[in-house]
Amino acid sequence: MIPTKDDGLNAAVGRVDEESEEVVQEEGITGFDGKWRYATEFLSQWRSIFDRETYPGSLLFNTGAFILPALYSTLSKLWVANIDSTQVATTDVYTYIGVIVEVLNEGLPRAVWVIIADESNRSLRSRLTITYTLISFQILFGTLLMIIFLSSAEHLAAAFVPEIVRKASLTYVRISSVQALSSAMGTAVANSTRALDHPDVPLLISSVQFAVNILLDLLIISKFHVGSFTPTVNTQALIRMTCDLASAGCGLLYFIYLALKMQRSTPSPPITRESASLSMSPSPLPSPSESESAARSRPKITISALKTLFKPGKWTFLESALRNAIYLWLIHGIVSMGLDYATAWGVFNNIRWGIVMVPVNALQASASTFVGHAWGAWRKGVGVEIRKPRAERGDVLSRS
Repeated sequence: MIPTKDDGLNAAVGRVDEESEEVVQEEGITGFDGKWRYATEFLSQWRSIFDRETYPGSLLFNTGAFILPALYSTLSKLWVANIDSTQVATTDVYTYIGVIVEVLNEGLPRAVWVIIADESNRSLRSRLTITYTLISFQILFGTLLMIIFLSSAEHLAAAFVPEIVRKASLTYVRISSVQALSSAMGTAVANSTRALDHPDVPLLISSVQFAVNILLDLLIISKFHVGSFTPTVNTQALIRMTCDLASAGCGLLYFIYLALKMQRSTPSPPITRESASLSMSPSPLPSPSESESAARSRPKITISALKTLFKPGKWTFLESALRNAIYLWLIHGIVSMGLDYATAWGVFNNIRWGIVMVPVNALQASASTFVGHAWGAWRKGVGVEIRKPRAERGDVLSRS
């Protein structure tokens, strides 16, 4: 059959239609890819907010870690007020014992921001060795403080409990003395893991402490508690002591798990000044063979790591001891004025620590971590062989 002009025209029109459909499909695919790429980039930017190694993510984790204990501190006073309103001032003994322990917690644990946070010049093994040493030191001295508080409960009650309820508060003081151990261990784990870019560990500690405390308080000492017994203020102290020890223990176990995981994920770290930082020898840098053999060995508790922490930690310890001694002297004066003044001061402290200081503490913890990272990078740029480098004004302003 002879083809006609109409057949050729129809074939041409068909080819044009097919080409136009292909163009439309390509444009549709291109438009979908662009939208998908935009959505992926948008989600990745928001995901960085929850990244522990970024400042916003660290701040978010630290805010949660500090706000939960503040909430429970307020709720616990409400529970005690429902049990016996005259014993509200007694619960402040827990806070004042914490102030004494704070001197220990603001010594070596505050040195982590310039030692453990130095990720540019210290290997993972070096940082974990210092962390293990710090936690062991805090547990040891926290136990010693606990024993001292238990043996001197009468003196603590005489200093920080109003006279009208002093005799009935001795058991509460003894139970609260265990806080010395749990606080020392928890602070060491929390500060060290923040410096290691793992603020999820202190968040876990606070979450366990808050959740278990609230659950047990609701079941045991609230108005609708289980059973027919009558709870006392000592019941609340026992619950708090148990939860403090449990949360600190959970944080320690989680840190050990993370430490083992980090060691497995970094089999061959770069050569650093590890031996120079953990020893008092004047040799500037270890040899490559020494660094490789040190990296393969497991972190352990050492005296040299304790000396490394002691150099910057002694100044923060002295500052904290002086500041808290003045504060406790003022507290003793307020308590000696009577039950009403002591109760009012305790309520003011709850407002201060529960509202004002939560964002301040979160900002301080996150800023200290990243300032420590920045100074470590500056130290590496200057050269680790220089024993006492000098920073210019611009270096200080750009990293603070």
